[in-house]
Amino acid sequence: MVILPDGGEQEIPRPGPATILENKSVVRLAGAHNADALVCEMMSISPECLRVESAGLIKPGLLLITNVRLDHREEQGRTREEIARSLSSAIRPGCTVLVPEEDLFPVFEEAATRVGANLLRVPAGKNGISDAALRIPAEFEENIRLALAAADFCGLDRSDAIKGMIKAKPDLGGLKVLGARLGDPPAAWHLVSAFAANEPESTRLALDKLHELVPGSRMKRTAVLNLRQDRGDRTLQWLEALKEGFFAEFNAVAIVGTPAVAALRRKVRLIEKDSRIPAGQVVVLSERSPERITSALVTGRDNSRGGLIVGVGNMGGLGRGLMEYWERLSAQPEHGHA
Repeated sequence: MVILPDGGEQEIPRPGPATILENKSVVRLAGAHNADALVCEMMSISPECLRVESAGLIKPGLLLITNVRLDHREEQGRTREEIARSLSSAIRPGCTVLVPEEDLFPVFEEAATRVGANLLRVPAGKNGISDAALRIPAEFEENIRLALAAADFCGLDRSDAIKGMIKAKPDLGGLKVLGARLGDPPAAWHLVSAFAANEPESTRLALDKLHELVPGSRMKRTAVLNLRQDRGDRTLQWLEALKEGFFAEFNAVAIVGTPAVAALRRKVRLIEKDSRIPAGQVVVLSERSPERITSALVTGRDNSRGGLIVGVGNMGGLGRGLMEYWERLSAQPEHGHA
């Protein structure tokens, strides 16, 4: 998605798999709009592509490293240090790099020194961040801190930056809560989308925000784990998290999105046996439509009081489908808002 200078949005056509060459058209579009600045996500996963994207396509003057977490392990590495080394490929000569203090690995300093970039540490903690900024709905303190550091570097007035963040339309992948009255008889249900967090550590940060977003978030909780067929290593990562007790706070876990239903069910049974997860707490659903998945989650004898459905794993495929379906539900007067 491209956010235009007037605040409007334009979806990037994607007839096939994602490619960094999309950024050629994005840069061209920015020029057509006479934009003073372009803010762009680095799409690459592998260090080779990241280096090409940074040095040849985007050529950033200011580079923000948002976090170093264990995602895309097949391409970037199995440890934080290896992933930091992969991300350091984006540091190009002459640019300024902002890194949160808690993610400042030596490899970033080494890469910046090697190519002549200017590395700036963004201090941890809420010092200097106003209460208004910290009240931005569903946003994480570390993201606000990094965004404000970028605004400061660019010479923008901090109060204007905060006002802009408050008014900005939330991203589809951002932490979001949708409510509807569902079931028979109708009961209050919430869907919390943490699909875009992808890996367990980022998802844990999202779950820790729940009590701020949903009053009574200690109600019955069901996790919907959406897996992607093209993200095999991420699937293994989530199964490891399941085995290690990541979903202990949930009453039930529904796994969706995978065509290998029979094989996954066998794997889940083994995990239940090894980890003492109660039998039946984890189910693998074969349903492929958001409507049928939602129906399966809200029906049943124990669901008459409603509850909280938390989507995790992947935004792609059924993650986005569930979000869009619940947005339609919450907008219908007959369903109302929970």
